[in-house]
Amino acid sequence: MSFSPLVDELIESLRCLPGVGSKSAQRMALSLLEGSRAGASRLSASIADAVENISLCKSCRTYSESEECDLCKDSERDASLLCVVESPADLLAIEQSHHFNGLYFVLSGSLSPLDGRGPHEIGIPNLVDRVESLGVKEIILATNPTIEGEATAHYIADVLTGKGVLMTRLAHGIPLGGSLGYVDVGTLSHAFSGRKPLISE
Repeated sequence: MSFSPLVDELIESLRCLPGVGSKSAQRMALSLLEGSRAGASRLSASIADAVENISLCKSCRTYSESEECDLCKDSERDASLLCVVESPADLLAIEQSHHFNGLYFVLSGSLSPLDGRGPHEIGIPNLVDRVESLGVKEIILATNPTIEGEATAHYIADVLTGKGVLMTRLAHGIPLGGSLGYVDVGTLSHAFSGRKPLISE
């Protein structure tokens, strides 16, 4: 069964969202049409406004409505610390933890030659420029704990070797409240290699 062309187009448009198949898109489209039309109109206007007015910050490459984002313009933040993440979503997660007061650099994903993502595609030259312009003392490599994320972190460390910058990696290991019996081998390996003394002498 097919709906009217406009409804079919709405369903097809919603399928551009990650993880949304035909059935999910159909439910979302019908929910928008059956519910408050004012809510649907607001959603439509918000999407159009975001697409038109949001671009990337010239300094850290996160989403911003102005040339430079609020984080980069904040003089209270420690410019000697630079946290490198793969996406704006990763930046947001770290910000919500309230444990970091430095600046950021957002890569466009991780290195993946098979997918056509090399150093230039993910912004490594821009990262080197940012490190040099800020006079960064420590770079926190917060790429994801995947094969690509690890390779990206090691590549960045190699590129920035000799620039007098301390390079650290976010700890990976057993989650708080987790049980060893359910932890995968890779996570256990990271936990062992990143172990710390319980009591400092």
